[in-house]
Amino acid sequence: MSAWRNVSLWMDQLEEPLIPRAPLVGAMEADVVIIGAGYTGLWTAYYLKRQAPELRIVIVEAEISGFGASGRNGGWLMGNLLGEDRLLASLPLAARQESHQLLHGIPDEVATVLQREGIDCDYRKAGILYTAARYPEQETSLRGQLRALYEQGLTEADYRWMSVNELNEQLRIATPYGAIHTPHCATIHPAKLVRGLARTVERMGVQLFEKSRVRHWQPGLVRTEQGEVRANWVVPAIEGYSVTLPPLGNHLLPVQSLIVATAPLPAATWAEIGLERGQAFSEASRQVTYGQRTKDDRLVFGARGGYKFGGKLRADASLSDEEVALRRYLFGELFPILKNVPITHSWGGNLGMSRSFHPHMICDRKNQVALSGGYGGEGVGASNLGGRTLAQLILGETSVLTRQPWVQLDSSIRQGLRTWEPEPCRWLGYNAIIKSFVNEDKVLADPSSAPWKRSVASGLAQFMEGFMK
Repeated sequence: MSAWRNVSLWMDQLEEPLIPRAPLVGAMEADVVIIGAGYTGLWTAYYLKRQAPELRIVIVEAEISGFGASGRNGGWLMGNLLGEDRLLASLPLAARQESHQLLHGIPDEVATVLQREGIDCDYRKAGILYTAARYPEQETSLRGQLRALYEQGLTEADYRWMSVNELNEQLRIATPYGAIHTPHCATIHPAKLVRGLARTVERMGVQLFEKSRVRHWQPGLVRTEQGEVRANWVVPAIEGYSVTLPPLGNHLLPVQSLIVATAPLPAATWAEIGLERGQAFSEASRQVTYGQRTKDDRLVFGARGGYKFGGKLRADASLSDEEVALRRYLFGELFPILKNVPITHSWGGNLGMSRSFHPHMICDRKNQVALSGGYGGEGVGASNLGGRTLAQLILGETSVLTRQPWVQLDSSIRQGLRTWEPEPCRWLGYNAIIKSFVNEDKVLADPSSAPWKRSVASGLAQFMEGFMK
């Protein structure tokens, strides 16, 4: 069995042989060189070739396409961006509505490409069920979020409250208090998408080199272990692996996402749970849970991961017993029938978190460097938007894509991105925040907790969450 299959359930399920493409050897020239064959790099290459087929585009990938977050995520193709409420808050209503329409259209844009290019990645668009579960404070929190969404100009067509009875028609959890449903999300098989995109851009004439780790980069030049590419434009598209290419690591930190997958579950079990149409779901705790029912009837379930001191990458894809146990506990609280089901796969991945806690799409015309990232774990859909946007920026075009508040024109990396605090501040801050979240969840999940204790735990967690903005 190829070692690449150990990366995740998704990579393990691929029917194709996981054999790396040839590495870059020697010197070559290109119009655009892209570092990283994940979603952002591949989408950028795809839209550049669609709009300017004559461009010479080279992609260099350290491992193989799908090795990074693009082959390890939870499979939520969202029509959203992390922190979009803050980014759009100051815009006039008409501009805000235009931005929302752009974001909400991401899943449909991807569906169009899948059909055009013949990529089968188990795409199912049935939205997200953001459930209030396990304790009543989740309902209070979700209703507050819904009010805030409506204040931004969104409507019931975008986000609507579901009663317990309405929720039960789609998803049956142990202690339901209601839910918010949004239609703007599809679930996918992540590895099928990234591998399909890689084959597609190759057919379009993009040169893709794997096992070609970048050792040095600068405007106009990318140097790998065995070769180099001189190009007019350089696109670093490495997200959580930015720490490997200075100075990007000063601005994007690798944070881990941790996921488990059960064995395929029998039809009788799913009849008790629901999710017949491929809906994504989560519950409204600060544990940041997310799940989906796969096409082969597994439960894939993830929760907030970790951060390693010094911004070190997580090299071990498998989870510890403690990490698996937390995820089993969380999905077991939602679905008691699943408390003892076999877990066949567990894995982690490195995602990129910017200091501003929202994505960025930057075009440095002076140095001819373009990058998109900082998706914060919501990159499956955001990377498509990033690829479309970078293509237009590189080609010098303007449109609704390029006039968004997350786009920075004529800005260098240092000018456009905030710098993370030095260690040990980052590690201490992260762990203090996470401990407050864990304490809140423990207190609120205990029905015997005194009201004052519940209030203090929630207040502290909310205060600490304020630093993540």
